[in-house]
Amino acid sequence: MPKNLVIVESPAKAKTIQKYLGDDFQVESSFGHIADLPKKNMGIDLDNNFEPQYVISPDKKEVVKKLKNISSKVDMVWLASDEDREGEAIAWHLYHELGLTKDKTRRIVFNEITKKAIQNAIQNPREIDQDLVNAQQARRILDRLVGFEMSPVLWKKVRPGLSAGRVQSVAVRLIVEREMEIMGFEPQNSFKFVAIFSTTDGKTFQATLDHEFETYEEAKTHIEKCNGANFKVSNVDTRPGKRNPAAPFTTSTLQQEASRKLGYPVARTMRVAQQLYEQGLITYMRTDSVNLSDDALAASHQMILKEYGKEYAQTRKYKSKAKGAQEAHEAIRPTNFELSKFNGDPSMSRLYDLIWKRTVASQMAEAKLERTTISVENDKETEHIYKGNGEVILFDGFLKVYQEGSDDDEPAETGLSILPKVKEGEKLDAASIKGTEKFTRHAPRYTEASLVRKLEDLGIGRPSTYAPTISTIQRREYVEIVNLDGEQRDIRVLELAQGKIEEKKETETFGADKKKLKPTDVGIVVNDFLVDYFKTIMDYQFTAKVEEDFDQIAEGKESWTKVLKDFYKPFHETVEDVQENADRATGERLLGVDPESGKNMYARIGRYGPMIQIGEVEDEEKPKFASLNPDQNIMTITFEEAIKLFDLPKDLGEYEGEEVSVNVGRYGPYVRFGKTFISLDKGEDPHDVTKDRAIELIKLKQKADAPIAQYDGLDVTKGKGRFGPFIKWNDLFINVNKKYDFDNLSSADIKELIEAKKKKEKEKVIQVFEEEGIRIEKARWGRYNIIKGKTKVEVPKETEVEKMTAEEAAKIIEGATKKKKPAAKKKTATKKKTTTKKSTATKKAAPKKKK
Repeated sequence: MPKNLVIVESPAKAKTIQKYLGDDFQVESSFGHIADLPKKNMGIDLDNNFEPQYVISPDKKEVVKKLKNISSKVDMVWLASDEDREGEAIAWHLYHELGLTKDKTRRIVFNEITKKAIQNAIQNPREIDQDLVNAQQARRILDRLVGFEMSPVLWKKVRPGLSAGRVQSVAVRLIVEREMEIMGFEPQNSFKFVAIFSTTDGKTFQATLDHEFETYEEAKTHIEKCNGANFKVSNVDTRPGKRNPAAPFTTSTLQQEASRKLGYPVARTMRVAQQLYEQGLITYMRTDSVNLSDDALAASHQMILKEYGKEYAQTRKYKSKAKGAQEAHEAIRPTNFELSKFNGDPSMSRLYDLIWKRTVASQMAEAKLERTTISVENDKETEHIYKGNGEVILFDGFLKVYQEGSDDDEPAETGLSILPKVKEGEKLDAASIKGTEKFTRHAPRYTEASLVRKLEDLGIGRPSTYAPTISTIQRREYVEIVNLDGEQRDIRVLELAQGKIEEKKETETFGADKKKLKPTDVGIVVNDFLVDYFKTIMDYQFTAKVEEDFDQIAEGKESWTKVLKDFYKPFHETVEDVQENADRATGERLLGVDPESGKNMYARIGRYGPMIQIGEVEDEEKPKFASLNPDQNIMTITFEEAIKLFDLPKDLGEYEGEEVSVNVGRYGPYVRFGKTFISLDKGEDPHDVTKDRAIELIKLKQKADAPIAQYDGLDVTKGKGRFGPFIKWNDLFINVNKKYDFDNLSSADIKELIEAKKKKEKEKVIQVFEEEGIRIEKARWGRYNIIKGKTKVEVPKETEVEKMTAEEAAKIIEGATKKKKPAAKKKTATKKKTTTKKSTATKKAAPKKKK
């Protein structure tokens, strides 16, 4: 039995570290946090200084049992969780839940998983930092208070099933405010002129007029002056320039750059970076610091000297601009600079390449440039001049390795154009001059990367919170990632070439967006409600101040209970006031009066999403409702578009003895054929669907659902689902990978697929207890499921399911299916009528009909 137990968070990390330690050490994983606040209640004693009531997570009971057993048999336990606040809290929970003592427990931390770093950590242990633990507790408890108290308000005042959070709600606010800015934006037009000039020796360059004209008439006057004018170089300005490399990656800058250059969502970036860290390839990936250790500086310097030469090497030390930069004291960097390429999983390889290049470039010499501006004037237009700008790289420096990307709201450092050699006073020919109408653009919607940057600029959240925050607001359907095709518009163009002025029109696309964050109707309504009633929580400065308070706690300068007390009293009073007095929020917007019934028509949020309502809820005759199409929203839908929705469902007659109709449901427009529902093609308007089109869709569906073969006397059908093409046989869904020609599956292919699936299903079953009706199967991520009827309980991979008895399995099922006591029936109370608040339109009652 080894004398030492080392506990880390992940199995991959444990596997890597085990290689660096001898036989006297056993490395085990806690699989992250082993304890947390309970899920079914708040778990905070509000009357006892916010004392948290931690419980061991159900899926970690076996892990804790195993670790407790091993720790009781060793001489020393080394708590080696990550060096940030979450890692410190994991170590603290392990210390208490395993019943460890100070004399046989050591806390160690390291910034990279290398032999040198691990051995150094073992030689320099420390105690658990209670200040860091308290900072993590304060964040966890405060966020639990906000979620548990604000979410029920949203259930009552907006819609059941919604949630609120301290950081997520502020992130949604940023996206909603940007969308409101876009919706209210009115583009301004102007005319921009670009000319192509040629020198006497036939070389050409492009130049732009230093002024944009507001009207077509002004633009036309300018181009007429240019016709027949004599152009010459009025000035040549050449200046030396330089460009410096960006600092090494922090968590947020890595997320931003991986989004820009690799197209990775922030959650994917963090998942892949975690894998690289656990394999010992990079340093810890949750950090605010841009600092590099002396060892890293020396190693990168030697590598640059070896690969690129002395003139490319320049040691640089960067300082973090982030307030309260957290406990990880280094930037994200490679652990071995000699490893310039990592040949493994493609996602990991690409991210590693990005990290390696960024770090190496940060220690290289500046790029030296020559920037030139050529000014061009003519004898007919003395008020404005054309300017040609060029840039020549004299020494590439760090650009030899890496250049930072940019967001679409930043000017990109594009083409390094080279201008021809010209002299002041030299005559030029205008090969062409083109004036194009242009329109101002609204501020761009946020990408995941630019949202991270904005949150960081405002001091909201920390590196570990950005990825889960962005994932949460999408999962809650407050925000969605959209790809917008844009619209077409005509633009006016004036062009001078070969002494002739041509007036023409061209077409451009505007409003197109790719992978941008856009608020949903529900997100807008929830945001408006929270901004109206929870001004403090939704305030950017307040949210940033809370982060500063957490930093003060981590440094031992502030009491965590005092921070919570100062926050909770006014917050709880606000919650109670809103519960009692706030109007219900639906985002209701009056569109007009229904010509058929004479009743008001509203766009609003309903129980199942955005809809149109005709009539009032309190009317004797029930209101009429219609769901919006997927591409419509309550903020922009017009009266004409809304009234058209009530044409549905539309009866299209009969086909093969079954009724055929077209309608819109929760998941979009569809054709109904008896009991079969067939989705329309993307972008297809249900109002335009004819009976012939419906029959076409029905036939396609019938063809798709028709058996393609039989196997063992049972039909085989095929289809396409969320995870790609599949065949169905005997209630088994079998994925068909690219190895097969899905459109032309042979009998041999079908047999091979079915037999492989049957084998996999058979191997999945570990044990079957027929009398009890219980079976144990393999589940995802190496875990196991204990199944009885419709009840399924997942247990950790450490569970020895092969040795489990029927009684033990039944006990686990019983624990998961214990019924709660039925809640006492509430007395029915008369509802007090409230007036719904309008944020976008004033509600006017329709005139009542005369009896």
